[in-house]
Amino acid sequence: MLAEIYSFLEIKELKVTSSKNKTINKQPTSINQFKDFLNTPPIWENTQFGIKQFEFPAVDLSDFTPTPIPGNLRLGHQMEIVCKQLLANSSRFEILVFNLPIREGKQTLGEIDFILKDVETEQLIHVELTYKFYIIDPNISEPIHQLIGPNKRDAFFMKMEKIKNKQFTLLHSEAGKKALANLDIDASNLVHQTCFKVQLFKPYKADIVQLEPLNENCVVGYWLRMSGFTGDAFTSYQFYMPNKSQWVLTPNDTFEWMSYADIVLKIEQQLVKQNSPLIWMKKSESEYEKFFVVWW
Repeated sequence: MLAEIYSFLEIKELKVTSSKNKTINKQPTSINQFKDFLNTPPIWENTQFGIKQFEFPAVDLSDFTPTPIPGNLRLGHQMEIVCKQLLANSSRFEILVFNLPIREGKQTLGEIDFILKDVETEQLIHVELTYKFYIIDPNISEPIHQLIGPNKRDAFFMKMEKIKNKQFTLLHSEAGKKALANLDIDASNLVHQTCFKVQLFKPYKADIVQLEPLNENCVVGYWLRMSGFTGDAFTSYQFYMPNKSQWVLTPNDTFEWMSYADIVLKIEQQLVKQNSPLIWMKKSESEYEKFFVVWW
């Protein structure tokens, strides 16, 4: 379904010019989206929890021109297309399958993100892609359970278990083997891996977080409640509330920044809806911070 949407939607680039005569790109497809995807580290390295992490190949972006991505897609689907374009620009892998639905009669059991062929080893690799934003809740004892969505609607452990126990096993079901046989692919020749990229946010003012065996390099910011978003640590700076398509990006000066008073109003509008917004704070021309303000 996603591949069909991607093929047929016509995308027009929307640009807005700010009062400072800066061009603000509202269309999510930009080279920065691809660079920041590549720069986002995996939540673990090598093999953990019985799941091998996919080692993303080196991609030369010097001559890379991204194909526009529909801005109305969910962020996860946007990241799948970003990943697909990057893999297609790599000489290491050949994409054999992208977003393959597995059906049993009229019922869709699930969808396979990628099946790749390693051109060096000829190994076939089933890769499930995940790109997530988690906050670290120290009130939960086990590190792998501390990672939860900013709205408490998802969690790292639940996603990991779904990958291992549902998405990996799906290709070995009768429906899965049949779908692969139609493409002349033998499910028994596959190895299963995940490309699990994460941006983590620790509690505000927390110096140390214990994440082993998870990757501490995933920590990019912090989270707090509205009651903590006060005082000199915030009021003198400028802010921006990125839309979901921009969450993956590294903050920069090309956006329309606003005052503390203005961002407070926007945050409160989101909290009433039980949405925890991501906020960028500009402290100087070269210093930025990222944080979630949670509603709960």
